[in-house]
Amino acid sequence: MIIGRTEEIDKLKRAYTSEYSEFVAVYGRRRIGKTFLIRETFRDKFTFQYTGIINISNKEQLAEFHRSLIHQGLSPNTATPKNWFDAFYLLENLISESNQERKIIFIDEMPWMDSPNSRFIPAFEHFWNGWASARHDVLLIICGSATSWIINKIFRNIGGLYNRVTYRIRLQQFSLSECESLVKSRQLPFTRNMILEGYMVMGGVPYYWTKLEPTKSIGQNINDLFLKDSGELHNEFNFIYASMFKSPEKYIKVVEALSGKKSGLTRDEIITKSKLSSNGSISTILEDLIECGFVRKYCHLDKRLKDALYQLVDCYTLFYYQFVKMAHGIDEEYWVRSMKTPMYNTWCGLAFERVCLLHTRQIKSAIGISGISASLFSWHVKNNDEHPGAQIDLIIDRADNV
Repeated sequence: MIIGRTEEIDKLKRAYTSEYSEFVAVYGRRRIGKTFLIRETFRDKFTFQYTGIINISNKEQLAEFHRSLIHQGLSPNTATPKNWFDAFYLLENLISESNQERKIIFIDEMPWMDSPNSRFIPAFEHFWNGWASARHDVLLIICGSATSWIINKIFRNIGGLYNRVTYRIRLQQFSLSECESLVKSRQLPFTRNMILEGYMVMGGVPYYWTKLEPTKSIGQNINDLFLKDSGELHNEFNFIYASMFKSPEKYIKVVEALSGKKSGLTRDEIITKSKLSSNGSISTILEDLIECGFVRKYCHLDKRLKDALYQLVDCYTLFYYQFVKMAHGIDEEYWVRSMKTPMYNTWCGLAFERVCLLHTRQIKSAIGISGISASLFSWHVKNNDEHPGAQIDLIIDRADNV
């Protein structure tokens, strides 16, 4: 059963019923449910589907691609392709021989297929521009957790793939409401307070929520999954950034710098704190983190764009730096005991604020201003001789000056 994803399913169905060939790119962080969404939406309608394999040679990747083609209808007498131009030519043959009215081609984890010196991108460009786009019956769907690859190699492509994607579907985290629906569907005995606590730790990543056990409290689940050395998701942080970004070390330095500053840092402050070079790469890193939903960029009302702040809004990353990174040799009661500490209280305030930031659309709807454009930021004034200082965590500044 698919929970939520109404807008995304609608886009996929519009692409399916189009009179023309369509090129759809579905992207988003690891564990967000990209593959599940596509497979559940189209079920048995695929003409061809293939999942790229990580950390194998180009020759091995081509051989596996060829086996998948044969398994899904290509003549077994065809030779194993020597390069990606030959491989996509075989895919063209498979599509041409299909009697399906709409040919759905789903290539999952495409970034893993683009090994060094493989010339995968030129061959893929040729397949789409020189053949598939000229037809009226192909629905090409690509997908991958390596979000930076899709952004830079597909969306920001300045060659043959420039502006070729007809549908971009960025899969976001679940909202609190969707997490509640997931909890109910799995018959987990959690109250709304428990769901909120889970969201402050895990955000709205569906995979994490499916790992919760009904016989344990939300605190015990968090303890056993994330904080124990043997926990299934104890090393999740490294997997997230390694799977999404080509050089994860630089991205981790940026989020680590941001994790210690509640309201965020300017670009120059990030460079200083992370000790990264001040060049074009830092801008790309920040843009990628924003596109992936880990960071948001905002300006104070009286600040210029160049003074914009970058704020960490990913719940799990914040939780990792506060607790998981330092959790070694813990017991079953570690998380419960942590709730009585000042560190927990500090994290709790930060995490709840992040949850609110991730639900500003719902907050605007609840107070009756959902149709009004608005800017979102925090505000503070420092303590001085005239006043004791003040802070507001979330201001919704309406564009209509009310």
